[in-house]
Amino acid sequence: MPSVAPPPAIDAATADQPAARLALTSALAAPSHAYLFVGPRGAGKGDAARAFAAELLADRAPDPDDARRRALADPSPHPDLVWLRPPGTQHLVDEVRERVISAAAYRPFEGERRAFVIEAAEAMADESQNALLKTLEEPPAYAHLILVSSEPEALLETVRSRCQPVRFAAMSPQALEQRLAAGAPDTSAPGRRAAARLAAGDGGRALLLLAGDGRELRESAIAIVRGAREDELSEAPWRRLLAAAETAGERATEEARAAAAALAAEAGEEEGSAPGRRRAREGEESARRAGRRARTEVLDLGLALVAAWLRDLAAVADGASELALNADRLAELEAEAAGIGAIAGRRGAEEAMQTRRRLRVNVSEELALEALGFRLAELLAD
Repeated sequence: MPSVAPPPAIDAATADQPAARLALTSALAAPSHAYLFVGPRGAGKGDAARAFAAELLADRAPDPDDARRRALADPSPHPDLVWLRPPGTQHLVDEVRERVISAAAYRPFEGERRAFVIEAAEAMADESQNALLKTLEEPPAYAHLILVSSEPEALLETVRSRCQPVRFAAMSPQALEQRLAAGAPDTSAPGRRAAARLAAGDGGRALLLLAGDGRELRESAIAIVRGAREDELSEAPWRRLLAAAETAGERATEEARAAAAALAAEAGEEEGSAPGRRRAREGEESARRAGRRARTEVLDLGLALVAAWLRDLAAVADGASELALNADRLAELEAEAAGIGAIAGRRGAEEAMQTRRRLRVNVSEELALEALGFRLAELLAD
């Protein structure tokens, strides 16, 4: 039997995901009521979900091309596409109930299908997931739910088991570099190569590393290693990384507060009413979680960059410069690798990764980074 060509939007969204492309193209013949798109961040799950939803809504629509065009827009004006993003680190329970569970009971406005996409589905609280179970178990024939998740283990097993999985693999450095060349053409080729290698398959992280905040984060990470190497720890170089994390956390908190306020205004709830107070509490808690999450992500990435610089020093010391992740800074690596043993570099990278793990169990951030600095000073001096 000849293979069916994927629709152009799905083909473009899954250009680097052949398994997902095949699964989604095959699914269009007889769509399931619920899907779970799983894979690492930046693997293209969101783009694929939008393309798949657009094909579902275009099928048997009065004007398929127009329905597809509107569904592919972001934000989409198509009345039968509901796209849920968490305003912070967690979906609001009321929003899941109103925009997905309750809305799924209404018939399509235009064609014969409705599509509900829940981005970052792992950010649903257990209450939201349990409430969603009935919709997953007994959905209307016209309703299709697409859950998108980078951390499916955070979803209840009862939710996962009711969805058909579509798996996305981490992007290769080569594929990421090609995507960066198209999405950030004004950046240098060596910079794109380094960002693609340092991103560990995460397209969003690769773009961040090319932007101003990402470049500053790299400098903060390298400063920790250089401070340890040159015995300048009295300057506390790790505070530069802490400051970057603090800025990211504050920005994320304010953005989440603004998003929650916009949702409250859209709902038309009076500020002093019981529903208004409840939504305000949820919004503030969500904003705090967003800030904590952004701060943690910056620290995590910063320590990953510390480990990458140390591994690169070890690679250069071993005569394997071609393996360096920081491919745009080989001259600096070669100068700094002089006098540093490869073993010391690798052990330093292991210490940085161990610090990453410590920060996930609520240890003091500054004390953990300070301890890392002094441990690196010992290793690199030896």
